[in-house]
Amino acid sequence: MPAVPVIGLPADRTFIEPHNFHCVGEKYLTAVLDTLDAVPLIIPALGRRLPLERVLSMLDGLLLTGAYSNIEPCRYGGDAAMAVEPADPQRDQTTLALIPLALQAGVPLLGICRGMQELNVALGGSLHPRVHKVAGLRDHREPDDAALERKYAPRHALRLTPDGQLAALVDSTEPQVNSLHGQGIDRLAERLEIEARAPDGLIEAVRVRDVEQFALAVQWHPEWQTLDNPFYAAVFRRFGEACRQRAQRRRPPGE
Repeated sequence: MPAVPVIGLPADRTFIEPHNFHCVGEKYLTAVLDTLDAVPLIIPALGRRLPLERVLSMLDGLLLTGAYSNIEPCRYGGDAAMAVEPADPQRDQTTLALIPLALQAGVPLLGICRGMQELNVALGGSLHPRVHKVAGLRDHREPDDAALERKYAPRHALRLTPDGQLAALVDSTEPQVNSLHGQGIDRLAERLEIEARAPDGLIEAVRVRDVEQFALAVQWHPEWQTLDNPFYAAVFRRFGEACRQRAQRRRPPGE
C-alpha cells in the first residue's frame, strides 16, 4: 500500500488558566485529513528545546498555519514600539528555526498567512506590522463581529505571476481569495520569488526559488472549506503530491 504522508503543524502557545497549552486550529487538521489524506502531527512550540532535525526526519511535509498572534518586530530588525499584540515568542522561536532546516532537509512546505510571514522572516525578509497603516495599501483585516462565512468570504482578486506555480493551478487570471491578516511582507527575502500580489500591490504568495521540493506560501486561508473551492483545493493537492513523493522515498511500499 502507498505510504501515508505525515504532515507537521507547528502549534501556537496559549495560556488557558492556569497553564500554557500548545494548540493548532482544527480547520488545519481537517484540511490535512480531508484534502491530503495524510496524518497531521502537532509540533509543540518549544523552540530549540525540541530536537528539530529529529522532528523533521519523521515528516513528509510541513504546514505553517495562520494564527491570531503576530511575529515580534525584533525577529526582523523592526522597531519594538511597532509590536502588535498578541505575540507568541515561543512559536517564533520554533518556526523561525524550523524553516531553514526543513528547506535544507528537502521537506515540502506550505505556509498560510502567518506561515508566509514566518517564511519571509526566517529567510531574512521583513514585515509591515500594520498593513492598514501603510500608505497605498488597503485594510486586509477581516470584518469585526462578523459570522465566519463573512470573515472568510472572498475579499479581493489576485494578480498571479505569469508561468508561476499558482498560475498553473487555476484557470482564472484573477482568482478571488479571502483576507484575514494585519501584517504583511515589506522587504522580500532574497530566496523568495513572488507568485501573486493583491490589487494594491501587497505580496500575496511566494515560493522558495533555490530548492527542489515544493515550498510555497500564501497570505490568504485556503484551509477554509477547502473542498468547496477548486483553487484552494488545488493548492493543497499540489502540496499533498509533494508530500506523498517524500513519503514513498522515506517508506517504500512493502516496508
